Amino acid sequence: MMAAEMPSEWWSANDPTGRSVREFRLRRVGGERPVTGVLWSGPGGDTPAPLVLFGHGASGDRYQSPICHLAARLARVGCSSLAIDGPVHGLRQVGPGGRQALAEEMRREGFIDDMMDDWQAALTAAREQVAVGDLGYFGLSMGSIFGIPTIARLADVKVAVLGLLGTTRAGRPFAERVLADAGAIHCPVLFLMQLEDELFPRDGYLELFDALASADKRLHANPGLHPQVPGEEIDFAFDFLNGHLAEDSA
Repeated sequence: MMAAEMPSEWWSANDPTGRSVREFRLRRVGGERPVTGVLWSGPGGDTPAPLVLFGHGASGDRYQSPICHLAARLARVGCSSLAIDGPVHGLRQVGPGGRQALAEEMRREGFIDDMMDDWQAALTAAREQVAVGDLGYFGLSMGSIFGIPTIARLADVKVAVLGLLGTTRAGRPFAERVLADAGAIHCPVLFLMQLEDELFPRDGYLELFDALASADKRLHANPGLHPQVPGEEIDFAFDFLNGHLAEDSA
């Protein structure tokens, strides 16, 4: 567990859709870099409400589509949402950011563990702002690279949407790690796959999907390249998250 003493700064802002949010910057205990992100508050009050964690892809930041869209829809059904910038992205961009900076970051020993600690620090800080119940997770591509180990650590994640990720072993510094951590995930999972993905071949997708220990796991495969996820899959992802979180909150 993270220590409670984490110097943090919060300020009011608007997300790209114009919705009011609270952004933050914090220093986690033992961490050399700041953790930056955004909190969309749900219904408010003292009653714990579900919180959905959002991890973005390598080319984006805490506001990457469809995060703002899903956060707004989740707020209407009583959920809060939390997104943080990737390790070299957004408010903590390094060099050119994006995939180029991530490739360099992934050569550093412990890069996954550091991002897991960032998520734990952000979650601890969010719990000081809103009453948090069960957790959900949505993260594709890089959001799954870091999300799978994070979910494996957090026992109160009740549902997850993952995908746009495969684990061909050669040249993938995260492959062994995410395969091992997938075996510790038991919550319901929706796993999205693009059939013509230029980054991850089909056998790597299936290897990772098969490694998930969840009794309830669904594989949705669609035609198209890595970023061409159909809009109807985002609608299904919302229904999947909301259905399981509402069920657990009932």
